[in-house]
Amino acid sequence: MTQSNLGRLEQVDLRSIWGTEDKDFTPWLAEEYNLGLLGDAIGIELALEAQEEAVGPFRADILCKDTANGSWVLIENQLERTDHTHLGQLLTYASGLQAVTIVWISRKFTEEHRAALDWLNEITDDTFKFFGLEIEAWKIGDSNAAPKFNIVSKPNDWHREVSRGASQLNRGELTEGQKIQLDFWTDFRTYVDDVGAEFKSVKPQPQNWLNFGIGRTGFSISPIASLGRQWQTVSDSHELRVDLWLPDRATCDALRAQSEEIASALKKDLIWHDSRGFRLSVRREADFHDKSKWPEYIQWLVGGMNDFYKYFRPIIRTL
Repeated sequence: MTQSNLGRLEQVDLRSIWGTEDKDFTPWLAEEYNLGLLGDAIGIELALEAQEEAVGPFRADILCKDTANGSWVLIENQLERTDHTHLGQLLTYASGLQAVTIVWISRKFTEEHRAALDWLNEITDDTFKFFGLEIEAWKIGDSNAAPKFNIVSKPNDWHREVSRGASQLNRGELTEGQKIQLDFWTDFRTYVDDVGAEFKSVKPQPQNWLNFGIGRTGFSISPIASLGRQWQTVSDSHELRVDLWLPDRATCDALRAQSEEIASALKKDLIWHDSRGFRLSVRREADFHDKSKWPEYIQWLVGGMNDFYKYFRPIIRTL
């Protein structure tokens, strides 16, 4: 391709696309596809709960759930520069909820408001997350305008993770098994970030599972890296599993009625559970003491999760 064939990006005035925040921009952002764009930018699977929802004395523009853990995500929009009024509203929202993610979207963030979000992320624990994003629109020639979210402030998860991990290790709070699991999930996250996956990466934890959203509250996918004797196996070997968690027996029974079709489509041997939570799984044995096998295990987990995500997500969203 020659240089003369390349187009030129042109920035589009936001007001030429969305005349007002409440009647134009908020309804546009609340659409499933556009919430997906925002979710991709901040790394959270979002499920819409309400628009213009009352939260204390104010009304949140958009109220969502993080489908991975069911926590609240409040979105506040501005098509102008950030101001103190909106910052005050965000603090009011956060003070009234025990676990929440705040997303502030604006045409332009002032330096003091960006610094305020950075400070809030530093002084709060993992139950609160504050994101600041600038919204832009661009086009090439006569093409349709395309939105672009630029993150200007986000939780410093890496700092929190390293600080907490170092503190736990210094106090001897992690067992040898937990250290193995934390290292394994750290490698898992690195693989997902480097190679890419259908799902969004989450922070590693010193435990045998992680949790990922699949597009609807009450449903989730969990990769399992278990170090002990588990159900349905008489060996003492470790275990890898991918679980699809379901909200109730009715949903489990409805999917289980199609078990042969699902197993054939996924080309996997499925294990169904209706005790200790409703879920279906695929599994294999493992040996986490042999770190040379970890790349193979991680590829197996990511592959199984991708298969579950692609197959079940459209089904779940229509239930």
